Amino acid sequence: MFRILVRRFIEVAIFVLVITFISFLFVRLAPGDPVLSILQVDDVSVTNEQVNELREELGFNDPLFVQYGNWFADFIRLDFGHSYLTNQPVMEMIMSGLPATLELAVGALLVMLGIAIPLGSLAALYRGSWIDQFSRAVSLLGAAIPSFWLGLLLIDLFAVRWGALPTMGRDGFRSLILPSVTLGLAITSVYVRLLRSSLIDSLSHDFIRAARSRGISEMRIFFAHAFRYSLPPVITVFGVSLGSLIGGVVVIEVIFAYPGIGKMVVDSIRSRDYPVIQGYLLVMAIIVFMVNSAVDLSYRYLNPELRLKERKHGKWS
Repeated sequence: MFRILVRRFIEVAIFVLVITFISFLFVRLAPGDPVLSILQVDDVSVTNEQVNELREELGFNDPLFVQYGNWFADFIRLDFGHSYLTNQPVMEMIMSGLPATLELAVGALLVMLGIAIPLGSLAALYRGSWIDQFSRAVSLLGAAIPSFWLGLLLIDLFAVRWGALPTMGRDGFRSLILPSVTLGLAITSVYVRLLRSSLIDSLSHDFIRAARSRGISEMRIFFAHAFRYSLPPVITVFGVSLGSLIGGVVVIEVIFAYPGIGKMVVDSIRSRDYPVIQGYLLVMAIIVFMVNSAVDLSYRYLNPELRLKERKHGKWS
């Protein structure tokens, strides 16, 4: 275990160094000039001297590696800088919008689990039946329909036509329903198919037949043995697809005007607010890394064969 923790610490250090440099490089090389956005040259007349003075003040005239070094030194002190437009601390802006984004992500995951687990399980248990055909149709539709188009359909049906749910903002549980359902349905199709195939594979193993021969009930066999054995590939795919979930949150927040960090970063991209963009990329990258690390550890817990193999080779010593 100690070796695993040391290895994880080294991985985190390398990961943070690489992701900070790449995000800094991509943001600075993107088209557009934040100085012009700050000075609002489209609305206010400014001189070249004013533009050059502000660019010098912000350090844009320094070499790129010098700019990165200054930014990284501030990052080590947990200082993400201030927004160019609002002059608010970037970390304060991210922390104010992060709860809304996490609410939306958790809501989408609950919708996905509420559909994928029963539908994938029934499709595996009754393979070839109408339930199996229905699960395939749901998976096909979920994969074919873009999340933004599905969101617009739900807005038209539940908000415009029926007036049952709000279309924008964050005002209690009702305003969370439509964006959560939209994002949850968009990611459900992958897990329905994966859980179905994984359960079918689990139910065909010898240990399932041995459990049946001992007279263990089908319900216990399914939940205590087959279902648990089928979870590692599902959890692994979740870790890999977490980036897609975060990207989907950004799209849904824009459609439903949900005040999370996804909408905040889209507004920052439009105005070339570099510190906010860099702070968002770094925070999201760290979240993805942490979730993937948790997925890796849970995979070892759910897969006894892997755990025994690592103990045999001394990796847990």
